[in-house]
Amino acid sequence: MNFVKFSPRLWFLLGFIGCCSLLGAGAYMQFVEELEPCPLCISQRLAILATGIIFLLAALHNKGYKAYAIGAAVSALIGAGISARHVWLQHLPPDQVPECGPGLEYVFQHFPLTETIKLMLSGTGECSQIEGVFLGLSIPGWTFIAFLMLAAFSLLTIWLKAKTDESRG
Repeated sequence: MNFVKFSPRLWFLLGFIGCCSLLGAGAYMQFVEELEPCPLCISQRLAILATGIIFLLAALHNKGYKAYAIGAAVSALIGAGISARHVWLQHLPPDQVPECGPGLEYVFQHFPLTETIKLMLSGTGECSQIEGVFLGLSIPGWTFIAFLMLAAFSLLTIWLKAKTDESRG
């Protein structure tokens, strides 16, 4: 299969499907495997959702593919930064792990929005717990890789479109 012949819209649709798959995996882990997401997990899901929405808009809209590609890449790289922080927290020595905070439901009801966002992006002691490992990487480690792949996938659209235009021109 020649990937160069893919239209940007189809490429973005595939990116959207990838984001939906990641969100589905997160929902499975939460509701079937009963792994309660920590603040950083929820922040990563929001970054996946934002990236997926950008991919969907790009697939539906037939103009400005470069702007959508860059927007999706930025969103994915923000998510990668959150995942990197999560992995870093998981590898801290026990005496350097931050204290566990109140539950997110309590935080949303009683804290100002700026404090809630700070907590969701910085993480708490519960974020340092490793709930599962696959091939030597924790869930946030795999999420980090997924974000990097989504960013690369998005930016690859620009290169593929240029190659397609070159071969036609």
